[in-house]
Amino acid sequence: MRIHHLNCTTMCPPGGRLMDGRKGFVGPAALTCHCLLVEGSQGLILVDTGFGLQDVLHPRPRLSPMFLDVLCRPQLAEQSTAIRQIERLGFKAEDVRDIVLTHLDFDHAGGLDDFPHARVHLLADEYRQATAQATPLDRRRFRPLQWMHETNWVTYPTGGSGDRWFGFECVKDLKGLPPEILLVPLVGHTMGHAGVAIQSDEGWLLHAGDAYFYHGEMDRDRYRCTPGLRFYQKLMQKDGYMRWYNLRRLRELVQRHGQDVTVFCAHDSLEFELLEEREKAPTVSPLRTFIASESSPTLHM
Repeated sequence: MRIHHLNCTTMCPPGGRLMDGRKGFVGPAALTCHCLLVEGSQGLILVDTGFGLQDVLHPRPRLSPMFLDVLCRPQLAEQSTAIRQIERLGFKAEDVRDIVLTHLDFDHAGGLDDFPHARVHLLADEYRQATAQATPLDRRRFRPLQWMHETNWVTYPTGGSGDRWFGFECVKDLKGLPPEILLVPLVGHTMGHAGVAIQSDEGWLLHAGDAYFYHGEMDRDRYRCTPGLRFYQKLMQKDGYMRWYNLRRLRELVQRHGQDVTVFCAHDSLEFELLEEREKAPTVSPLRTFIASESSPTLHM
């Protein structure tokens, strides 16, 4: 399987390096919406969608003003959407047969409307929580206008199967998907949040979604995170204990199996840049070791 790394809109929250930790940069922070495009034998598979065309064309009321204007400030542009990037690769929307979601937050599911023929895979707990719209924060983060036309949901329960992936509970045998793609429950940020594990020719990739936000949180020797992202993660968490529990488990995964698994999150721009570099030059792997530097991280494999 060939895997493409797509940044489906950059978010520019206030705070600069206090948010994204980039040395030598001034002004707003830069956070990616890191999605994956997998070329499978039966069609394309998209992991998360970032923001979509309708978010660009009609940001209000599809997006909450709290996130649109204050906290995230996405730089909405048509060329950044997943559908336009896929078209530039020579494919069509209909070629995307399946979409696997880490969760249903507005910056991960905004492009669902652009792929009306695709099956959408996610954990059942995430679907229930998003559609319940139970709290003011839920109504701001889960935006039904982004997925109200979606009818081809495929949801998966957690617990009871006994299936494991590097010690984590996992959901195997996703409907119509190759066995190399798994859901790995990572509850905390939301109650149905999951990582997406993909076995590639170069080992396993784990798209950890929003289980963490900053590369320093995966540092083998010393946990670190910017003040801005510490605040944002605490603001958005549904279960703080489980978020920290799964964060510790991800760090253990990196420490014990860093040569076998590449772990990355949705919003760290430096992680995205290094993975994009590897995609463009597959014979060069700058990700074999993780440099504990705020300005030049690498990812564990």
